[in-house]
Order: sequence, then C-alpha cells, then structure tokens
Amino acid sequence: MAEQEKINEYFLSLVFSLSAAAMQQMGKISNPITNKTEKNLEQAKVSIDIIEMLFEKTKGNRTAEENKFLLSTLSDLQLNFVDELDKDSKKEHRTN
Repeated sequence: MAEQEKINEYFLSLVFSLSAAAMQQMGKISNPITNKTEKNLEQAKVSIDIIEMLFEKTKGNRTAEENKFLLSTLSDLQLNFVDELDKDSKKEHRTN
C-alpha cells in the first residue's frame, strides 16, 4: 500500500472512531465493553467538535471520498445530537 493511501485510510479510520464514540456518548449505541447504553452529551459535543476541527484543518487537502464521508458523518452526528437534546428537553418539561 502506498504511503498516501495509508494516510487516507488512517484519516478515515480516525473520523469513524470519533463518530462511533460520539454515537456511544449520545446513547445511540451501547458501550462495547460494558454492553450498556450510556449518555454524556457534553462529551458527545466534544467528539463532534473534534471532527468539525478536522474538517476545517484539512480543507483543500481532502479527497472527494474523504470530503463526502466527513460531510455525511458531521450531518448525521449533528442531527442525532439535536435529537438527543430535544429528548432531554422534553423529559425535563415532563418532570417539572
């Protein structure tokens, strides 16, 4: 495998790992170690922000595939994050 292909693969793997972490932190998927669903929206926001930072820092240096993957991943994570915020907000209103 050529060095640039390796770098591209590592980059996509990093984004995928951060995305999976964010989904786990939003309670969308279970923790693979504990098999429990845990929710930490503050940490999920940090994971999403890191992906956004990578998106900004790699501008002009991404392949079309990487660009598409990043945009799709960010959109999916942001929509899921807003969904979880809405759920929490509705729960708060019901308990008050």
